[in-house]
Formats: sequence, structure tokens, C-alpha cells
Amino acid sequence: MTSGPAAPAPPATTASALLRGSPLPALEARVLLCHALGWRRTELITRGDEPLGEQAEAAFRALEGKRAAGVPIAQIVGMREFYGLAFDVTPDVLIPRPETELLVETALDAISTIARPRVLDLGTGSGAIAIAIAVARPDASVTAVDRSPAALTVAARNAAKLLDPARPGGPVTWLQGDWYGALASCPEARFDAIVSNPPYIAARDPHLDEGDLRFEPRGALTDESDGLSAFRAIIAHASSFLAHGGHLWLEHGYDQAEAVRALLMACGFENVGSLRDLAGIERTTGGSRA
Repeated sequence: MTSGPAAPAPPATTASALLRGSPLPALEARVLLCHALGWRRTELITRGDEPLGEQAEAAFRALEGKRAAGVPIAQIVGMREFYGLAFDVTPDVLIPRPETELLVETALDAISTIARPRVLDLGTGSGAIAIAIAVARPDASVTAVDRSPAALTVAARNAAKLLDPARPGGPVTWLQGDWYGALASCPEARFDAIVSNPPYIAARDPHLDEGDLRFEPRGALTDESDGLSAFRAIIAHASSFLAHGGHLWLEHGYDQAEAVRALLMACGFENVGSLRDLAGIERTTGGSRA
């Protein structure tokens, strides 16, 4: 008895076919497929019909499954661009967001006329704010504080990747501690600008249980109170660490600008005001030391 002809092998999967069949939004699927294949975005077009092996398809399916479960894209690929720089991202740090670039731009404007300025970043997380400032102002001396050792490890790794080791301002100084408590070893420190994107979401805000926030460190998102306790602590003691005329700028929630302005004025800050992000929301508030 002879057997019939062997069944033809199923057609090999292609990148184009994987994208067409993905349940994810098209942009997310493209980002994850590029990451799985190690391709540039343009290769999805120029090589879209090339056969892919089973291993490549399995790698994409694994990433696709993570995203379908809600894991943020930045954590899946381990990177997020911020201020034109590619930052490593892990579950130990907040994912840098475009609206925070306003805080960087505001700080740079505050120190634009100062030679070799000194800048302090409180609650640095991935180091995005501190490093972006250090890249834009190579002569600036930058100090960054976070209470999380894991976050500082990520920040230091980003600095090693993104900063010129020969920059005139020297390396960023990373300190572990809670706000100004980390500066106990340098009590005479005075800064031309202090910036912070502190935890400002109120403890009972439902957004904490939605979207990407579910996967980010809770302690970097909420003060477990009314959302203003970090601002009170930072503003109350800022004058002790600011040079005369130095600036304090803070990122806050969409509905907190008025409250933050009131805190600044109550502590004697001058030129208090708020700036709007690209969406027209008052996102950053600050003032200067008298």
C-alpha cells in the first residue's frame, strides 16, 4: 500500500500578516513587532512579505499578549523617548510623559542667563528630567533625589548611556532620601532651580486603577492623601535650598494649579504663576525666592 502525496506545508507567516491579524491598535502592533524582530519601522514595509520563522512569530505573540493584558508599551520594550532622548524604563519608575517636557523647558528658561547653574530634581525616578536638563546645559551641576534605590539604579543607567562623561558640569549626583532629607550630607547646598514631578494623584482617584497607572510604582503616583502633601513638603522648605532669586517649578494635576499657587504665595514666593501644556492644561506652577 502506498501513501499519497505529503500535504503542503502551511504558508510561512509574514510581518504584514501578523499586523493584519493583530487585535492591537495598529501603531502598538507595529512598535511591538519591530521590537520582537529587531527591525526598524521602515523594514515593516520593505520586508513585510518576507517569511518569518516560528520563533519570530512566537516572540511577537508573547509581547502582544502582554499588551492585551494592559502592560504599558514602554515597559514591554523597556524604553520611552523623552525630550528627544531614549530612556530605559522598568516597573520601578514612572514612564516619562510628553507633558513633563514642559517642566524641563521651564527649568531651562529659568537658568538660561546663569553660568554653571545648579539644579536640583526631587523625585527623579528614571532620571528623565535631570538628564534632559544636563544634556541641554552641559555646564549645569545637577543633583537628583529619589527615595527608591531601584529607581536610582535605573536613573544612573540612563545617565551612563545618555550623558557625556566629559561634560563641564560633571556627572549628575544621585542621592537616596525623602525630598530634602537626602541633602543632609551637603547642608550648605544652594540651587538656582529646583524642579519636581512629585506624586500628586489623590489616594482615592479611580485613575490609579486604570490604564498604564496600574503597572507603575504607586508611591510615585499618589501621596496616599489628598494629592497635595508632597507639594506642601517641597514648597515649605525650598527657600532653605534655593539661591537668592532661585526658582522652584512643580508639575501637578490638571485641577491643582490654584492650590499650588496658593501654597507658593503662602511661603513667600514671588512671581508665582502657572504654565499650560500643549493640551491647554495648567500643568506646571512655580515662583522665585525673594
